Amino acid sequence: MRPSNIVFIGKKPILTYVNATLTLLANEPTVTIKARGKTITAAVDVSQMIVKRMNAVGYKISGVRIFSQRMESKDGKERNVSTIEVDVSRT
Repeated sequence: MRPSNIVFIGKKPILTYVNATLTLLANEPTVTIKARGKTITAAVDVSQMIVKRMNAVGYKISGVRIFSQRMESKDGKERNVSTIEVDVSRT
């Protein structure tokens, strides 16, 4: 079972993930935004939209983790995939 305070970034519009993160932040003190590969830029955009546009509410980035994971591609080859985790919390 996955933790309830994680938002996985995919190919949907960015505001979908902003709304999901804000909904979780209403009930959780910290939410983790996770993304891999090409969606890393979207994860950064989501976190910045929350922190900069919702500044009056008092959200901040409390942690950032960047690492690589070894994954097997569809053709059977091993590849390194970059991953980012951004923690957003209420102040």
